[in-house]
Amino acid sequence: MEVILFLCLLLIASESSTLEEDGYGQFRRQHINAKMTAMDCDTVIRRKQIYNVDNSCKDTNTFILDNPSEIKNICVEGKFDETLQMTKSHKKFKVVKCELRKEGARKPRCQYRGNLLTNRYVAVACEKNSPVHFNKINKIPDPGRSLRPLCAESRRV
Repeated sequence: MEVILFLCLLLIASESSTLEEDGYGQFRRQHINAKMTAMDCDTVIRRKQIYNVDNSCKDTNTFILDNPSEIKNICVEGKFDETLQMTKSHKKFKVVKCELRKEGARKPRCQYRGNLLTNRYVAVACEKNSPVHFNKINKIPDPGRSLRPLCAESRRV
């Protein structure tokens, strides 16, 4: 009888620990996937259960294509941006940006269009030297390209 009680308590404890994700655990689940392609958005988002709290589909979700330790290094080696209140990576990453095809869609009918973006700096919020919130991605300008046209493009957005 004691063994059964112990096993039940162990099961309850393991279930509750999976439900209570820490900030880095949630970030890792929602934004890190080293091996996905742009065609994998629907599958990865469904498998990782990435939805809004009301079970509606997220409009956009971005995955950084690298191993977790490299992404964690952003918080250790990156540069804090006062304007964004985020830490920017010093390393360029490949990312897959998944955008919802049909506005207002709800789980399980989330369908995404994926786009592979390369040479991107990322900005994240950090707690205890670990990323906990993904903010944005920035493309680096081509070495031969003037920054003036790049600034003009950003004003139009």
